[in-house]
Amino acid sequence: MRRDSRDRRPHASPQPLGTGGRGQSHVVGVVLLLGLTAIALGGLTASIGAIIQDQTSHADAASVASDFDSSLRPVETTGSRRGRVTFTEGALSTVTREIRVLDGTGVRHTIEADGLVYESADRRVAFLGGAIIRGQEGNAWLEREPPVTSGSEVLIVGVPRLNGTGGVSGTGGVTTPIETNVSHTRHSLGEGDYRVAIETETPSAFEEYAAEQNVTTTVLDVDGDGVPSVVVDFDGDRTGYLVVHDMRLEVGHG
Repeated sequence: MRRDSRDRRPHASPQPLGTGGRGQSHVVGVVLLLGLTAIALGGLTASIGAIIQDQTSHADAASVASDFDSSLRPVETTGSRRGRVTFTEGALSTVTREIRVLDGTGVRHTIEADGLVYESADRRVAFLGGAIIRGQEGNAWLEREPPVTSGSEVLIVGVPRLNGTGGVSGTGGVTTPIETNVSHTRHSLGEGDYRVAIETETPSAFEEYAAEQNVTTTVLDVDGDGVPSVVVDFDGDRTGYLVVHDMRLEVGHG
C-alpha cells in the first residue's frame, strides 16, 4: 500500500559545526580555557622571574660581602692593597658617615669614617668603620665586626677611615677594581669611661653585636642630620686608645 505524499515529513537539514547552540558553547568553552591557560602561564612566568631575580640579588649581596671582606683589610694592611668587587647589577658608592669617641666630658674625637655601600633592589651591603653589614634596617646583621677591643682595663677603638673616591653602577655583570693605601695613627685617650657612637642606617645590627659583647647601647641622632647613631657604652673606667686606619680608597680606577 503506497503512502500518500501528504504523510511524508521533511528531513531536518544538517547544521554546520559550531552554528548550533551546543557548538557555540563548545567554542566559547575552548576560548575561555585558552584565556585562563594564558593567564596562568603569565602568572607562572612572573613568579619564576621574581624567584630568579631574588636569587640573583641574594647571590650578588653574598658576593659583594665576600669581596669587601677580602679587599678591605685596613687593620692588617699597611701600604697598598688591591682587590675587586663583582655583582650582576646594582650600584656601589660612598656615603658620609661619622664615628665619635665620647667620654664623661663629651665628644673627644670625631672621625669622618664614611661608608662604602652596595645596593640592588632590597639588597644592601655596607662597609663602615671596619664592619661589614648586610641587609636593611630591621633585618640586618654583621658579616664582620668592628675592630674594637675591650678589656677590663684597656679599650682600643679602631676606626677605618675611607678617605675615598669613585663609585660604579650597572647591569649585566659588573667587576670593578678597589684599591687602598693604608696608614695608621694612634691617639692615647687616657683613662676614662668611654662610649663609641657609630652613625649608621642599620643600628639594629650594631645593637645585636653590642648585646653579644654584654655592653649597652642607645640610638640617637647625634648631629641632627637624619642618620641615627648607635652609641655603645663601655661601662667603667679604662685606659683608652684610638687607632685611625686611613685607607685612601679608590673605586673603579685602573
